[in-house]
Amino acid sequence: MDKVMRLASEKGVVVFTKSSCCLCYAVNILFQELGVIPVVYEIDKDPEGKEMEKAITRLGCPAPVPAVFIGGKLVGSTNEVMSLHLSGSLTPLLKPYRAL
Repeated sequence: MDKVMRLASEKGVVVFTKSSCCLCYAVNILFQELGVIPVVYEIDKDPEGKEMEKAITRLGCPAPVPAVFIGGKLVGSTNEVMSLHLSGSLTPLLKPYRAL
């Protein structure tokens, strides 16, 4: 869990993904369209990926990927991100991390 939290707090917007996950891709594209370039960690390519997946689940993410952190705080997975976006609440969270 320490590695996940350390990586999640290093940058403003961090997404833990798997290379074959289409929902992970969709979340990353959404962020890019909103002017944010997230840091992406593909846990299936990390030797500690299985442990990271378990840690993300223990942190309360309903699905291990995509796991989205904004400002070092767990936002959730695809459903939570899309719900925030549709309600208009995602953009204000991302505002400090938007590219110029």
